[in-house]
Amino acid sequence: MGVPGPFELSIILGIVVLIFGTGKLTGIGKSLGTAIHDFKSSVKPEEKEESTPAATPSPADAEKTE
Repeated sequence: MGVPGPFELSIILGIVVLIFGTGKLTGIGKSLGTAIHDFKSSVKPEEKEESTPAATPSPADAEKTE
């Protein structure tokens, strides 16, 4: 028993490609990557956004509304 070597891993990879096909494997990889990215973003604490203060109306805009 033991750890499979490179030859055994290449045979397993070949069988997986034959069963699922390359298109299906691409979709699985993409969805797995998206899931990992979403998980990491949900675990990471949110950063506070201090880019711009709240918008205050300019005096010209205030005169137009009156």
